[in-house]
Amino acid sequence: MPATEPTPDLWNDSLLQNPHEVSDKRSRVQKMFAAIAPSYDLNNRLHSLWMDQRWRRRAVKLANLQKSDSIVDVACGTGDLTKAFTIELVELIDWPARQGQVIGIDFTFEMLPIARHKWLSDGIVCEHETWMGPDGKPMGINPGAAGIIQYLNGDALCLPLADKTANVLSIAFGIRNVSDPSAALKEFHRVLKPGGRLIILEFSLPTNRILRSLYNFYFTKILPRTATWISRDKTGAYKYLPQSVNTFISRDSMQEMMRDAGFTNVQAFPLTFGICVLLSRP
Repeated sequence: MPATEPTPDLWNDSLLQNPHEVSDKRSRVQKMFAAIAPSYDLNNRLHSLWMDQRWRRRAVKLANLQKSDSIVDVACGTGDLTKAFTIELVELIDWPARQGQVIGIDFTFEMLPIARHKWLSDGIVCEHETWMGPDGKPMGINPGAAGIIQYLNGDALCLPLADKTANVLSIAFGIRNVSDPSAALKEFHRVLKPGGRLIILEFSLPTNRILRSLYNFYFTKILPRTATWISRDKTGAYKYLPQSVNTFISRDSMQEMMRDAGFTNVQAFPLTFGICVLLSRP
């Protein structure tokens, strides 16, 4: 599917007063991510100083994967967290059996070809490696991740999955972009099996006043300029980013929303001085 021509000025100063209250937030967010998809990974790495990958690895560790787990990564974007889950699961599986699966879901189609290419190009799939049996005879071709991973174009508010099908459900830096986070959490609860693990990774703000001031200067004054220059973005995406964090609900409110959706034993783990928070229902 060809990318649509990006709409300029999706986010102007008026809309950015509180982007979460914009009536057509869903379509604006979708067009915005379609426009910045090609440069999305580069900006993530540079402007987090590669911390975004460390945060994702922490999320995978907290999920405590088992070899037969079915994992759903919502708002998977270019597939970094989906890839991290897949690498962990491939290490656990007793090959050539394929007990587990990983599903990445995103409602911005333009992100998904990048995600698919990533696990192919990074060598996670070993399509030409032959498995050898204990008697030294070939047992077949190692499918690597190809046998357990798939990507779907879908919405967090209406996941294309049956009830109680996932052992682990994650969403990284995506819950604030959903038009109705409360409804999304209820949808996550529907899809998770009893006892399933929910992992939410999201930006936050440092609680220390000095750190918060320094971070906000970087986040609102420097990042929007440099990220926009790198991406050549005309949608206002990197003005939206800091405002979507600054105007989103607090981590306490998010925990309460998770409990209202049916999750118990909700925990919060601030990361890197509170710049990021990892919320989970273990």
